[in-house]
Amino acid sequence: MSKKTGALRIISPDGIFYDGRMLGVIMPSLDGQLEFLPCHEEMITVIITGELKYQTEDEKWHVAAVGGGVAETANNRCDIYVDFAERPEDIDKNRARAALERATEQMRQKKSIEEYKISQAALARALTRLRVADRDPF
Repeated sequence: MSKKTGALRIISPDGIFYDGRMLGVIMPSLDGQLEFLPCHEEMITVIITGELKYQTEDEKWHVAAVGGGVAETANNRCDIYVDFAERPEDIDKNRARAALERATEQMRQKKSIEEYKISQAALARALTRLRVADRDPF
């Protein structure tokens, strides 16, 4: 007996990160981790910078670092639009550590609210990239 699958498409400004069938996807949202399974109810939700996990038809789990965005589910399909999407093997750990140090230093300096928010976003991205890059494969 085959398992039900749904369509999953993950898109960033760099292009299509993933477009295929899935058994489930777990997304970082404002309310915590949100799971979408095939035949899920229709919805639109905000995605935050964090770790996204999805299970393909072969039952393998994949992980990605993603930036903020939005996810829409309808008609057994989940479309996720994010600021960035990176596989663990594509993340340069040294570059991510340097970005983390820069963002941490910028947050220590007294700046405008806007500059603080930009530094906060850079910090979240760097931390997510390092967490995903250091993750053990499933």
